[in-house]
Amino acid sequence: MAQEEVTLERSLDNAANVLRSKMDANEYKNYTLGTIFYKYLSDSMLYYVAELLEEKNISLEEAQKLYEENQDDQYLIEELDIKFNYVIEAKNTYTNILKSINNHTFQVSQLGDAFNSIESQGKEFEGLFDDYDLYSKRLGNTAQKQSDTISEVLSAIGKLEIVKTPEDTLGNAYEYLIKQFASESGKKAGEFYTPQKVSRLLARLTLVDKDYTDGMTVYDPTMGSGSLLLNFRKYVEHPKRITYFGQEINTSTYNLARMNMILHHVDVVNQKLRNNDTLDEDWPVEEITNFDAVVMNPPYSHKWSANAGFKDDPRFSAYGVLPPKSKADYAFLLHGYYHLKHSGVMAIVLPHGILFRGAAEGKIRKKLLENGAIDAVIGLPANLFYNTSIPTTIVVLKKDKQDRDVLFIDASKDFEKVKTQNELRDEDVEKILTTYKERKDIDKYAHLASFDEIKENEFNLNIPRYVDTFEPEPEINLDEVSKELRETNEKIKENEIELISMLKDLTSKDEKITKGLNDFISVLEEDVK
Repeated sequence: MAQEEVTLERSLDNAANVLRSKMDANEYKNYTLGTIFYKYLSDSMLYYVAELLEEKNISLEEAQKLYEENQDDQYLIEELDIKFNYVIEAKNTYTNILKSINNHTFQVSQLGDAFNSIESQGKEFEGLFDDYDLYSKRLGNTAQKQSDTISEVLSAIGKLEIVKTPEDTLGNAYEYLIKQFASESGKKAGEFYTPQKVSRLLARLTLVDKDYTDGMTVYDPTMGSGSLLLNFRKYVEHPKRITYFGQEINTSTYNLARMNMILHHVDVVNQKLRNNDTLDEDWPVEEITNFDAVVMNPPYSHKWSANAGFKDDPRFSAYGVLPPKSKADYAFLLHGYYHLKHSGVMAIVLPHGILFRGAAEGKIRKKLLENGAIDAVIGLPANLFYNTSIPTTIVVLKKDKQDRDVLFIDASKDFEKVKTQNELRDEDVEKILTTYKERKDIDKYAHLASFDEIKENEFNLNIPRYVDTFEPEPEINLDEVSKELRETNEKIKENEIELISMLKDLTSKDEKITKGLNDFISVLEEDVK
């Protein structure tokens, strides 16, 4: 691990340690991530101030001083606004607030003013710091204790260089925080975190044999922190031509996705994000609704209303039945598939139950298979996700398939165990992608099943029905076993004879002990005859 990353992670952990004893991980992540975001906005602007004033290779403190000297320069302020769509006053920069902390003059209200100023500068910034509760009693019972706690958090992160680093370093740091908090707080945090290898796999599956040189639209109806959407930037020729559509029901997580978009320099016009319930109210409806790629990692077997009125909803009406109230897995799948462009590709992660459960889900699955909608079923290892240890499956769907074949891949045994979590390796991801592209049978790994074969299996898509991974027990050589047994017995006998000899050398003045010893020797001598 690079030294820079070690320092970064240690600093983030230090900030978390300040809050760990005061609140659970699902709460203190808001403070740590909010601080990172605020510092990034502030530092980016200060460095650009130095660039505009033709000062190179200067520290943030020096850039702050330059800014204070030129903050009345209207040209400078206009250029900052054009570049960032926000301007942070000199008194509200992270660097200046850190200086007040070092001077022991800091008050929480200073940070509150800074946040309010940022949030007032455009729709894309509204409410971004709502979860950063500066006056929470968890921070301390008095205003001074609250200020002291916030000071420690700001100081822990204050020395980090998070702008003049490769962009992936910043992204990795951000994901590290999410992963750490997901691990500590369990399901609550895990709901919005998809491991990066899985995110990359989902994105790349939808891009196989596609050319989006002229731009593309991607949609994640359960976007969480937005990591699934942002992965597309790494694999297309012109990442700035991607338009991102995403919806998230949890407001805190929705704000996290908005921060993530800004941190990754996604232009405001390319962000179409919404805070709402994906299943309860269809979206988007007025804007582009046919997407080149749809990716999803929805909450598994989530409950939903399944009201009778949804039978007339165009997302579900073609299937004759609704997914059950107790399991919304197919509701999410059908929502995403409905919004897929005719030439697009969808990849969704779901529990294995969707492959074989009957009743309404069985009818929906049958209809999808009859329509040729399901392109591939990929079994993933267990314990990949922070919110569940169960094995999951990726289902790949299309609307323009010329056949009704389904490729089955059993990748459940290919992973690396890291501490208590399983992780996909790069070679595991590449193996899946290569197999998906080639669509050929691989012994104990992949099988291309015809529609007739699936029909014979009564539309049950359980992977073991199509990919036989059974490994027979090796044949036992009885001659070798007998030989080893004889050799073992001989060795035991030799050891017993040696033990008897050693016991005979023992003496004692106690007649009772001597008699017991002789009796024990007699028993051993009987055994070795």
